[in-house]
Amino acid sequence: KQSSDENERLGVLVHELRNYLHTAKLSYTALESGKVPIGGATGALLKRSLSGLSGLLDRSIADVRAKAGVPAGPQMFSLAAFVADARNIAALGAAARGCPFAVPDVDPLLAITGNREHLLAALVNLLQNAFKFTHPGTEVTLHAYAEGDLILIDVKDHCGGLPRDFVETMFRPFAQGSSDRSGLGLGLSIARRSVEADGGTLSVRNAPGSGCVFTMRLPPRTLQK
Repeated sequence: KQSSDENERLGVLVHELRNYLHTAKLSYTALESGKVPIGGATGALLKRSLSGLSGLLDRSIADVRAKAGVPAGPQMFSLAAFVADARNIAALGAAARGCPFAVPDVDPLLAITGNREHLLAALVNLLQNAFKFTHPGTEVTLHAYAEGDLILIDVKDHCGGLPRDFVETMFRPFAQGSSDRSGLGLGLSIARRSVEADGGTLSVRNAPGSGCVFTMRLPPRTLQK
């Protein structure tokens, strides 16, 4: 059991490292072409990816403190800015796969409370999965909005629907429902864990023959005008 737990923790670290490195490499390739300025959005994305790598060390320290009974307090942040960051990080991946990417406007007064970097990593995981599995040329949508007493963040794709019975197991560590084994099967497990750590839920709605919608549900907050 201890060996299994350690293996999963190592897998999580490798998975997140690879995601940050993948985004950094895409950004660097775009900058290397000379077609985009270093001071623009692509340069900022590269900087954020490198900061994310550094953040992994800080999160490891935070995990040690949490186990010692000194957890870090949550922070409140703008939902619109949060979605904008996810959009900017994911846009290069969408472009690399030739995938249309739609992000409706977000109410600027809406906010959520939690570990911003963990939740952002969870959302980017969902988007990367969507780009990976949606049918060529089909649209992926990122939509964040308030519904009742919750903030909902939807990631919708057109993958054709999920394999039979995979919905029940897809959030387990190392679960893979596709013949594509380029990943570790940890992204959804990590994402759900991060969302639940901040009092939210992560679920999926399957539409056989069409696609699926992953939904993060989080307690809302309101920013001061």
